[in-house]
Amino acid sequence: MAVTMADISKLRTMTGAGMMDCKNALNEAAGDFEKAIEIIRKKGQAIAAKRGDREAAEGCVLSADNGNFAAIVAIKCETDFVAKNNDFIALTQSVLDAAMKEQPADMEALKAVKIDGRSVQELITDRSGVTGEKMELGAYEFVKGESTVSYIHNGNKLATIVAFNEPVDHQVAREVAMQVAAMNPIALDRNSVPQKTIDTELEIGRDKARAEGKPEAMLDKIAQGRLNKFFQESTLLEQAFIKDAKINVAQYMKNSSKTLTATAFKRFTLNQE
Repeated sequence: MAVTMADISKLRTMTGAGMMDCKNALNEAAGDFEKAIEIIRKKGQAIAAKRGDREAAEGCVLSADNGNFAAIVAIKCETDFVAKNNDFIALTQSVLDAAMKEQPADMEALKAVKIDGRSVQELITDRSGVTGEKMELGAYEFVKGESTVSYIHNGNKLATIVAFNEPVDHQVAREVAMQVAAMNPIALDRNSVPQKTIDTELEIGRDKARAEGKPEAMLDKIAQGRLNKFFQESTLLEQAFIKDAKINVAQYMKNSSKTLTATAFKRFTLNQE
């Protein structure tokens, strides 16, 4: 049977594949849409297997918030050219939309979420077949709180999300999310820093003090002082606020509400740092 433009357009809508890929698949499948979809999917799987050892270092990172839930989704590819393609960005947005709706527990659960009858993993594999590049779900992070905010840095390579203990002015919340993007804190506060990290910083502090010729009896005290500085530089609530270094982030939030604080944050980037 002859393949019509209407058939090609329908298959493109269903799969996101290119017009010629859809036409060829329909011709090979003799007009059978299910077989044509399978042909496109197998092409993507073959490319994914062939390029499995390639590095998918580029991609698109998006985030969103809706009341008490916020999420980050990243889909990775090989080249910046594909990462900036509108169809690729649209795929990332559709996966983010699905994550916001279903709120899956982890990345594996997100891969299984259905979008118009197809799983997220299938859609990514299909897109790999269209572009000829290795693609993968690179990240899925989420936070929950009384209120949340999301921030996407220009270029879709860096995104952050933050949860708060109470409703918060959007501009205040956005400033905190931008702080996370700019300063890359390792934890919410000093109580959230892993003990292994604390032990390492104390050891570094003692080694530096020893190298500077400080008395052995003073090493622990000096190391503790340097650890406090580390907390101030590396934890969100204690960091100097990027728009007013005279106050820290916790104090900035208190200026909006005396009881306001951040309760969680996530940050994901494809940029080299």
